[in-house]
Amino acid sequence: MNRRERAEALLLAHCEAAAQHTPPALRAAQDAGCAVFAAQGLPGVQLEEWRYSSTAPIADFALSALADSDSAAPGASAPIPNSICEVPAAFRDMARPLAASAPALLGALVDVKEHPFAALNAALLQDGLHLRIPAGRELAEPLRLLLPAARGLSNPRIVIEAEPGSRAVVVQEHPAPGAAEHFCNAVTEVQLGAGADMHYVLLQRGNGLLVCNLAVRQERDSHFASHTLTLGGPFVRNDLSLSLAGSGASCEMNGLCIAFGGLLDNHTAVDHAMPQCTSRQLYKGVLGGSARGVFRGRVRVRPGAQQSDAQQSNPNLLLADSAEMDSKPQLEIHADDVKCSHGASMGRLDDEALFYLQSRGLGANAARAMLVRGFAGEMLDALPASLGPILPNFSAQLRECIESALAAEAAQ
Repeated sequence: MNRRERAEALLLAHCEAAAQHTPPALRAAQDAGCAVFAAQGLPGVQLEEWRYSSTAPIADFALSALADSDSAAPGASAPIPNSICEVPAAFRDMARPLAASAPALLGALVDVKEHPFAALNAALLQDGLHLRIPAGRELAEPLRLLLPAARGLSNPRIVIEAEPGSRAVVVQEHPAPGAAEHFCNAVTEVQLGAGADMHYVLLQRGNGLLVCNLAVRQERDSHFASHTLTLGGPFVRNDLSLSLAGSGASCEMNGLCIAFGGLLDNHTAVDHAMPQCTSRQLYKGVLGGSARGVFRGRVRVRPGAQQSDAQQSNPNLLLADSAEMDSKPQLEIHADDVKCSHGASMGRLDDEALFYLQSRGLGANAARAMLVRGFAGEMLDALPASLGPILPNFSAQLRECIESALAAEAAQ
């Protein structure tokens, strides 16, 4: 057995042990996930969706962090780590265990056959979180979901129902783990009713491994805005898919990744299934050192989805010769009355702007940091104002990440 096969065997042993602790209402989903993972294993670079994203760090994690776990043995009695994220007390009336509240919604938006790590998430399933935002309710403050950051494997599963006319800001936060040997494999499914409005913010930082799958279905005249903010990490993979399933639905997909090492991979898919829907995508990358970024965005306009309006853009700053960015925006159009565009760019900091700032008394590092913050600032400005109490800490970390990394590069 090679290294990858040994890692897959370890993970599969965890999946088989998890079946002992999965509630009966979720057993069908757990069985399906286990069967798919047993057949497919970890995705390889031979798959088009993973050609730029080697999962070797996941295999290394399994071999180093899971090999000594008692729960790795089939028949073990200890439950597999399947941490439920923390929900603030003010929102507890909307939160229920998934198995008892809405098992039928599990997997409605994510096909485990198409998403290998969603299959692993289902195979390790013990329970999850179900959030229901009542019709017409407007949340007075952001609903902050804090995901675990302890050593080992965590496997959060979240299902959110935003009923018609509701309004909410949800923050799914992946904090810096206390130990490098951490792998968080999260799956979130969001159903938006007619006229519902939601901003969904993913705050990601730290030195652990992260795979995050977010799938959204929107009904008539609903609006969904995602904001994915990523500060580094050895392996970060985000899969975001939206189905515009009701006429007049609209979505915004904003992303900012800043890294000076490791892999940051963002894949998006927007399905314009009905007429008169609008989608906007803007993902920005700032990469230095040995960092590698990936952006693959796909927009599909189905037959009959007339008057669709889709825009997609992926500008990137490369701050070092050793940094890499692979960008592949895609349009698949099967209707004739549409307005669609896409584009990507890679570049360096403007020499004239650097010269101007330095001529006004700024040092070279300070000038570079100011331009990088200006490039990134557009994404922070797009965030809802209600995030004010949450973002200062993240903004400070972003500034520190940029300045310390630029100083380290200048010293080389």
